[in-house]
Amino acid sequence: MGRIVEHVNATQVEMDTPYREVVVMHTVRLGRTGLMVSAVGFGGIPIQRLSEAQAIEVVRGCIDLGVTFLDTATGYTTSEERIGRAISGRREGLVIATKSPARDGAGVRDHLALSLQRLRLETIDLFQFHNVSERADFDALFVSGGPFEVICHARDEGVVGHIGFTTHSMEMALRATASGHFETVMFPFNFITEEAADRLIPLALQNDVGFIAMKPMGGGMLEDATLAFKYLRQFSGVVPIVGIEQTTEMEQIVEVMTGPADLTAEEKACMAQLRAELGTRFCRRCDYCQPCPEDIPISTLMTLPSAIKRLPTDSLTNGWVGEAVEQAAHCADCGECELRCPYHLPIRQMMDEHVSVYHHAVGRYGASAAI
Repeated sequence: MGRIVEHVNATQVEMDTPYREVVVMHTVRLGRTGLMVSAVGFGGIPIQRLSEAQAIEVVRGCIDLGVTFLDTATGYTTSEERIGRAISGRREGLVIATKSPARDGAGVRDHLALSLQRLRLETIDLFQFHNVSERADFDALFVSGGPFEVICHARDEGVVGHIGFTTHSMEMALRATASGHFETVMFPFNFITEEAADRLIPLALQNDVGFIAMKPMGGGMLEDATLAFKYLRQFSGVVPIVGIEQTTEMEQIVEVMTGPADLTAEEKACMAQLRAELGTRFCRRCDYCQPCPEDIPISTLMTLPSAIKRLPTDSLTNGWVGEAVEQAAHCADCGECELRCPYHLPIRQMMDEHVSVYHHAVGRYGASAAI
């Protein structure tokens, strides 16, 4: 479908099509960063699965659709490099965000240098501390000469524009958002994982911290983009970041983000039905199930189908995903995790199912690689 994408700041991009349709992609102020970003952002995980040429084409296609906010991370294998190539010569008007999981000054300094090199940038607009989900993670950021001090120095030098954090822990999200140290928070938010609506989003608005919604499609569990993004449009100042593998996916989302915002009675009923169906089979990664006596990374295994959908298959057999699957074999079937789960999920059953799905996916990859 041909279209001109027009922002409220009057930026226009015209695609080479036989006819034209005018749509409006609103920009959103990203908290006290003051950055004005497109109402939906591009998430850089799925492009790892593509060839380099395909990945560059997808990134540029989304920019052509009016997306100005692109998010990636040091740990997303080829993602930073591919986004860097895609935005070469097109930097103006874009807001580029990346992340580092480093918990020491030297590590975060190395990651920042690597990200700048890969992204081909002199300045990263938003640098985020990745997955600050434990109190120890939070405290490690603020030791003398530690990650926060390093990135503040980089901000003073103009190498970093603004500082944020990401987490799956509500406790850490509330602590960090109220701390005054961070300008943005990235946290899971969709119409199944709604916990942020009650306390975190109001707290972010109160502290003028930009709220970035990760997993707007539930990490691949939600299939209806209309329901997912119309729901998020009910919350002022929320900027969803969605992982994109095909430009047509973003085309559909842009249509939703630029169309009517009010949910119909039918859409509300459909959402309620999905909550009832998925709510008992949907891990929020709150980690209340931990600690596991066998040190099994439960939330990783509970969200394994999402990783299988989003990550390149060779990444599944190495590193943290493969290690988590190996560790699952040590489950003592004690059931302590299920007693702690506030959502009463059948954790042991779901982990078994997900490990089976993993082995099936890896088996398919091995068969295709042998051809």
